Amino acid sequence: MIVFTRYPEPGKTKTRLMPELGAEGAAELQRKMAEHAISQVRELAKRRPISIEVRYEGRNPSLMKQWLGGDILFHEQDGADLGERMLTAFLDAFRYGAERVLLMGTDCPGITPQILEKAFQELDRSDLALGPAADGGYYLIGSKRVYPELFSNVPWGTENVLECTLEIARLQKLNTSLVDRLHDVDRAEDLHVWINIERPAEGLVSIIIPTWNEELNLGSLLNHLVGPANVEIIVVDGNSSDRTTEIAVSHNVKVIQAPRCRAIQMNAGAKEARGDILLFLHADTRLPQNWGSMVRNVLAEPGTTAGAFELAIDGNVRGLSIIECLTNFRSRRLQLPYGDQAIFLRAHLFHQIGGYSDLPIMEDFELIQRLRKFGRIVIAPAAAVTSARRWQDLGIWMTTLINQAMIIGYLLGISPARLARWYYGRRRTEGVN
Repeated sequence: MIVFTRYPEPGKTKTRLMPELGAEGAAELQRKMAEHAISQVRELAKRRPISIEVRYEGRNPSLMKQWLGGDILFHEQDGADLGERMLTAFLDAFRYGAERVLLMGTDCPGITPQILEKAFQELDRSDLALGPAADGGYYLIGSKRVYPELFSNVPWGTENVLECTLEIARLQKLNTSLVDRLHDVDRAEDLHVWINIERPAEGLVSIIIPTWNEELNLGSLLNHLVGPANVEIIVVDGNSSDRTTEIAVSHNVKVIQAPRCRAIQMNAGAKEARGDILLFLHADTRLPQNWGSMVRNVLAEPGTTAGAFELAIDGNVRGLSIIECLTNFRSRRLQLPYGDQAIFLRAHLFHQIGGYSDLPIMEDFELIQRLRKFGRIVIAPAAAVTSARRWQDLGIWMTTLINQAMIIGYLLGISPARLARWYYGRRRTEGVN
């Protein structure tokens, strides 16, 4: 396990953050993020026999050892550019007898032992493992042998690094696996990623409500949510043309704007959230009584990654009770709740895995699929009540058939953009974004 970093010397590290943090502050951030990354690697070492090596820039081995500890091998980075330095590190590691090598940076604080373990496991069946970064680069690369072509003619420092590397791998006929996409911290607008990991507001639940033309539902929802202590409410509006924003402002909750896409809106809300627990709530859904204690109790259970509520549908249409029963059976048995069941999880984990994928549909399904790799998804013993408008729009069984077709299509690899065009083209209800 090779970690690339540099000594946290003021004025020489995290320079793009110096206008925001100052030279001392930027160096302090570099120190903390490097220590965090090394702590994740040490956790991995408790599970898997690995050697830990730090390839550094700045200062000397004695200062690096004094900083990060004596259980690590230290080597100065050697090469004219980043590609040469990484290639040299891989060559040395395999020369020393390594069977698999992972190399990572320290700019993505969302890295976890689970992600590193997954990358090592991917190398059992792949030639190459890559950890995509949100800025178009990668934070991790791993292989079972040296492929020099991967480190030359790559536009380092641009948003095309990952794309270029994948193309080189394709031309070299390398079987490539991607692990979790993470956000790095290089610019002022990225600082929330670190802040939410370092010091979320303990015990505070941030409720994030994506909206679009929800004037008929939002006021009653916000009235319903008023009261519980230690709760933050964030409405993320997708440029509504009705009174949605006005209603949210009148209830004295935080209101922000984002492009009309539920995944994008929820990620924007999470970026602004201060709580250590995030709860994503649709505007046409009502939480049960004592939901706050249930959320905290579920997340306190050992091995729990995330949770949601049972589903109840507010309507008297015949057949809805069958839908409720089937949904709740699926949620508990398969650990597969959907967004209208008010998914909740710890903020640090949400940011570690990169939040919702930027999908026009199936964003909740895809998020839960990733979360299940980290632990159990627990269903709280009470129901969130959601509007029957989706089932009333096209009919119960047609709506259910369309929903199942979306899942099957997604699992078969049909693009989410194509699924979204088909799905929303068959729905008429205003306010469903």
